[in-house]
Amino acid sequence: MDFIRNFPFFCIVLALASGVISSVLRPKAAKALSFILISFSCICSFCVLYYTVQTGEAFTYMMGHFPAPWGNEIRAGVLEGVMASFFSVIMLLALLGGEKYLKADIEESKQNLYFVLVNLLLSSLLALVYTNDLFTAYVFVEINTIAAGGLIMIRSNGHSMLAATKYMIMSLLGSGLLLIGITLQYDLTGHLLMSNIQESIGELAAHGEYTVPLTVIIGLISVGIAIKSALFPFHAWLADAYGYSTASSAAILSSLVSKAYIFLLIKIIYRVIGTGVFWDSKITNVFFVLGVAGMLFGSISAIKECDMRRMIAFSSVAQIGYIYMGLGFGTKLGVTAAVFHIFSHAATKSMLFVACRGLSEVSGNKKDFSDLKGSGFRNRIAGVAFTVGALSMVGVPLFAGFISKLYLTSAALETMSLKMAVGVIVLAVSTILNALYFIRAVISIYTPRNEHYRDAAFRPGMTFCAGMVCFIAINFLLGLASHPLITAIEQGLQMFS
Repeated sequence: MDFIRNFPFFCIVLALASGVISSVLRPKAAKALSFILISFSCICSFCVLYYTVQTGEAFTYMMGHFPAPWGNEIRAGVLEGVMASFFSVIMLLALLGGEKYLKADIEESKQNLYFVLVNLLLSSLLALVYTNDLFTAYVFVEINTIAAGGLIMIRSNGHSMLAATKYMIMSLLGSGLLLIGITLQYDLTGHLLMSNIQESIGELAAHGEYTVPLTVIIGLISVGIAIKSALFPFHAWLADAYGYSTASSAAILSSLVSKAYIFLLIKIIYRVIGTGVFWDSKITNVFFVLGVAGMLFGSISAIKECDMRRMIAFSSVAQIGYIYMGLGFGTKLGVTAAVFHIFSHAATKSMLFVACRGLSEVSGNKKDFSDLKGSGFRNRIAGVAFTVGALSMVGVPLFAGFISKLYLTSAALETMSLKMAVGVIVLAVSTILNALYFIRAVISIYTPRNEHYRDAAFRPGMTFCAGMVCFIAINFLLGLASHPLITAIEQGLQMFS
């Protein structure tokens, strides 16, 4: 059983190695290698989760078997195991669902490069989940940024190049602020290992020393990660990046990349700064205000859109607002609700993007609502998947989104302050706004239209159907059997502390 402690390291290093190897392989071989690697990562991550649940404690793995500060350390607990498992599964399903569209969207000479980027992205996501070292986290943040930028621009048209440029400008700004915050923290504490930093910061806070520098550090790190995760008003790049990417890229970017940054922020709150010091800094009030604003303005922007993919993209601004509002409550229940919404949104939004591509395929590759009329009849599995995703985003019972909103409402009611009233009201208003644009989209795809788009012989493809069915099943599973995941989140946060 102790051999499982090596699995996080194996997954990260093998993903990096696979990225290098894929660069010299033919597209089919690179694709096969990537699917094998991601499947292997799923199995290893589930083993890590099982191991940590059985032992009831987290473990650390020293790469090279040298202790800090000379060596590098990986840490895995229940929450890391759940997150790594979920990220691997969602990436696998996103690639399965969008696999048939890669040939149409990407030049054949670049298809192997696509899987290079996917492997690098997987490696960085797992590293951000498992790392116990702040500088290593920053290194993989940069790898993540480069890989994500490549996934956006690989279509090589004007829209995707401009979208990638916007993404890189904003993302590098966030990376710069994060690096400055880490540098100032190192100057203050002399440590990069998370547990050592928390101990030093705890001592400084207990003696009332360096209060202003600590607040500056917390602010820089928080703003840097907020920019990279597209928190309102730092979301200007998001609609173009998601709207002009391939189906798989949009699914991966929306559901995994921004969530990995938010998970890193949660690790920093619990394992670097310490919850007491972080809550006392009042940065949670900023998270709450920006989260609430994102919930409203993201939904309003989505309502204005006629392009369905851009509508789904702006919806992500609102959903990221939900997560930051949960963090903004500054309570254990609020963080639990925020983490659950990471899973809920990841499973739902990736399904929506891939389903939207399937609906567009049977509508002359158009994306406007008027052109997608009747597409739910022409591609039935895509129509069902989109409907399930839409109902989940609205918060209808039986679906994952309902559980998220239920826990966020409970967290708001627990605060017994002005945040309680604002949180409950904005959740209600946001739900109504969600219903306005998602129900409109569902009505549109099921409005009959007798035109040349209809093709009785259309077959969506086995991989597309498999991806959609699995996404639908995950959504129902989160909506109907959420208690084990909630328990795992609570146990994982307890291990963080």
